Amino acid sequence: MNSGQQRGVTGRSQVRRGELIATGRKLFADTSYDALSMDDIAKHAGVAKGLIYYYFQSKRGYYLAIIEDSMADLVSRAAGDTDLPSAERVYRTVDGYLRFGQHHQAAFRTIATGGVGFDTQVQSIRDAVRQELIATIAEGAYARRDIPLLARLALLGWLSSVEAITLDWLGHQELTRETVCALLIRMLRGTLHTIAEFEPGCPEPPAESLPAALAGAVPDPVEA
Repeated sequence: MNSGQQRGVTGRSQVRRGELIATGRKLFADTSYDALSMDDIAKHAGVAKGLIYYYFQSKRGYYLAIIEDSMADLVSRAAGDTDLPSAERVYRTVDGYLRFGQHHQAAFRTIATGGVGFDTQVQSIRDAVRQELIATIAEGAYARRDIPLLARLALLGWLSSVEAITLDWLGHQELTRETVCALLIRMLRGTLHTIAEFEPGCPEPPAESLPAALAGAVPDPVEA
């Protein structure tokens, strides 16, 4: 097999692997890891079970690949649209996070809770996602991703609250996504204010540079 043929085989393998991950993302969007067997997965994917083992070695390997791909998509969306005003990027990051949780509930719960028990691989994925989201928020608020430790810890605390609130919201969904988004952004305003009190190098962004919800301009939700 010459180098051109090898590249062709590699390209087809990548496409096939991507197709299996895309199928898995749909299957596991609202279904827990234990609810589907490899036979179920192969049947839905329309492939032999051995093909999934060939690409991912195990069901766990397949699921982790799906989680990683899902999180990469979330981070890419959060870090994208660099040509937008910083305020709009902050809003889109929070709203995109909620949308992801809403449409990929099982995957989101796995990441937010750290998997089954203490799963070091899932924890590693979650830590990477947290750091990227914190950097994106920092860039929107301070026009830079590298911020002092105190500011990073404060934003990590806010993000942990975001995870907990999103998990609870997904369990009930009595509030609209827009209302929850406004709540989280207003909480972020409080976090940025606290950071400014402790860290002179991170002054509180002016209201006009923040999303309407973060600046307190969103009207209070009206009960249905």
